[in-house]
Amino acid sequence: MLPSRVDEGLTQWLTQLRLPVVFVLHVNHANEIDDDVRAACALLRDSGVTLLNQTVLLQGVNDDAAILADLSRALFDAGVLPYYLHVLDHVRGAAHFDVPEERARLIAGQLAAQLSGYLVPRLAREIYGAPAKVTIAPTFC
Repeated sequence: MLPSRVDEGLTQWLTQLRLPVVFVLHVNHANEIDDDVRAACALLRDSGVTLLNQTVLLQGVNDDAAILADLSRALFDAGVLPYYLHVLDHVRGAAHFDVPEERARLIAGQLAAQLSGYLVPRLAREIYGAPAKVTIAPTFC
């Protein structure tokens, strides 16, 4: 997200739309949410925009329930609901970030045990050719 792109012109345009508007942010770590991002989110919310977030589970970056819980809380404080926690797509050059699905399921279960339900993103994966994301059930210990 480029917070500087959220300006008066955009927010005026958004308030004139007849259909509801949903923005889906892509934030992977709470450190990405600074004052500029919070201010841009506030402008969007004040314009009637619903804000959701999708996160990619990345080994060595956010593959820990406590880190993801901090992210969910920081998002909520900025007026954004955590929506999806994606298992990494199998793309060239990103294998070192891959978290195996069973470990992802355990992390999702640990996250659900720490947070209220509305702060827990759905664990999901993209499957080529599928009409929508496929949700993955968390594993509870």
